[in-house]
Amino acid sequence: MRSRTLAATFLALTFNLAQAEDYQLTPIASGLDHPWCIAFLPGGGYLVTELGGSLREISQSGEIGDPIAGGPEVYHRSQGGLFDVLLHPDFSENQTLFLSYAAPPARDNATQILRAKYVDGALTSPQVIFTVTPRKPTPVHYGGRMVFLDDDTLLLTTGDGFDFREQSQDLASGLGKVMRIHIDGSVPDDNPFVNTEGALASIFTYGHRNPQGLVVASDGRVYLHEHGPRGGDETNLLIAGANYGWPAVTFGREYSGGTISPFTEGPGFEPPLHHWTPSIAPSGLAMYEGERFPDWQGDLLVGALVDKEVRRLDLEDGVIVNEEALFSDLDRRIRDVRAHDGYIYLVEDGTDATIWRVEPKKTS
Repeated sequence: MRSRTLAATFLALTFNLAQAEDYQLTPIASGLDHPWCIAFLPGGGYLVTELGGSLREISQSGEIGDPIAGGPEVYHRSQGGLFDVLLHPDFSENQTLFLSYAAPPARDNATQILRAKYVDGALTSPQVIFTVTPRKPTPVHYGGRMVFLDDDTLLLTTGDGFDFREQSQDLASGLGKVMRIHIDGSVPDDNPFVNTEGALASIFTYGHRNPQGLVVASDGRVYLHEHGPRGGDETNLLIAGANYGWPAVTFGREYSGGTISPFTEGPGFEPPLHHWTPSIAPSGLAMYEGERFPDWQGDLLVGALVDKEVRRLDLEDGVIVNEEALFSDLDRRIRDVRAHDGYIYLVEDGTDATIWRVEPKKTS
């Protein structure tokens, strides 16, 4: 078991923001290897995924457990690996959780969801409930974020596989989509393309590139962000059945600098709420609706891998009116951002990574 006494290892970092909030960053655990997602256990403690394939429990005191037995076989290469861990809304009663990951083999891999029970420190009764089709040979652009809607249906983001971006516009393909399923993997009968000939009935929205941020606000609105290529990262409000344009319309360009599309908008395409050029490489998304930071109430928090910070998007009446960079003093790539119990949690990317809790600054 990995363990360290954080109080002896770190000092809480405190920053004063004249334009926003006073806060301090308190380390929760350190020594993780490319963590990707954090989930919060009832009564305290955390579950964290590592891209290499390990799911670990972290105690309230910061002890990092050994890899939890019973997890899926994961294809770990480049961007492929273990992605999200999502607890069932009734986890306290049924101990059920969901894992998204890149499933092997290498030349025929796919984003997949495993459902299991977490009992006595191990995963039991594992069952694959969903696999994205078509499978692909590329180890990139998986999406992999999951969230529950208020009706207990499950959303999963899928990437375009990089080499298959045209399939984002193809309703017969699961690449470049947001999928909506029941917890057993079956398709809700009110999905938007259930009665569309040739379409995958599990599709909820389409025209995405590589979405790695997904959150549901208390009013039921669903927000997503996705990586663009060279520029053109987007934040979107999801509407069932909507087409978000990739690659037919985009603010991004090829990595070589060439044109992907001459259009940034067009009829039938849902425009982004916000976009970034140059890219910030968004990863992790939270809606802050707590009371500890009142000036951030109702705002979106976006991890920015390139700039090693978090972007606060000031959301007013459904419109993003301002953007602010936060927590850049960490100088680490931020892989996941979560809001829980009024606090904000930041998960660093990379080796020897730390999880931080953002707290109101203590006054003496």
